Amino acid sequence: MKDMDEVTLERVVERITRQVVALLRGEQEEPEAEAVERVARVIDHTLLKPDATHEQIVQLCQEAREYRFASVCVNPVNVALCAQLLSGSGVPVGTVVGFPLGATLTQVKVFEAQQAIGEGAAEVDMVINVGALKSGDHGWVKHDVASVAQACHARNAILKVIIEAALLTDEEKEVACQLAMAAGADFVKTSTGFGPGGATVEDVALMRRVVGPAIGVKAAGGIRTYADAQKMIAAGATRIGASSGVKIVQEAEGAE
Repeated sequence: MKDMDEVTLERVVERITRQVVALLRGEQEEPEAEAVERVARVIDHTLLKPDATHEQIVQLCQEAREYRFASVCVNPVNVALCAQLLSGSGVPVGTVVGFPLGATLTQVKVFEAQQAIGEGAAEVDMVINVGALKSGDHGWVKHDVASVAQACHARNAILKVIIEAALLTDEEKEVACQLAMAAGADFVKTSTGFGPGGATVEDVALMRRVVGPAIGVKAAGGIRTYADAQKMIAAGATRIGASSGVKIVQEAEGAE
């Protein structure tokens, strides 16, 4: 170890210490590559900008193949292209419905979901009717979600329900999660990324507390670093929606 600088030596010692502790606990330390892959596998690699070009969508899918992200998430118009580009990769295509306002008729959300699934989408992120929720019309909200859930599940697609938490009080966030879960959602999701605020640790923790282990929680909006992603996962997120997926994974590799 004579030729090692002080920083390198410290890293080696830290690594050995972690291995020894793991052995004493009867645990098997997770290999670095597996740890990085585990981070990638919770990221929905996202490109929802209205000016996204075909070239950018192609790059998104190439990155998704390379890093083995949980999915790509794109606007419905790009679903068919992504399905073609990701065929055989094991990376599913996700899309958005009633996006980004949620103020679309239920029938239109259902039709949009069906069309997208027909084009190759395996996951659908829908926005709730925020106005109906804030008006106390919980029956409308539940029916809205249940209708899209039925359309998705009929074709074996996953439904994530965006509650746009930045527009809601904590009480409304709780109600939104309860309604989404009762209506058959597979995930609740914090934000569209186009609203007044993105994901917060507090909102993710609240949502996880409400839904328990029954369904997933997706944090989205403003998650740009590995540190951001770690905080969301620690708070209870099982998916991360991010347009900075490559940066997050590269930072994870550096951290490992």
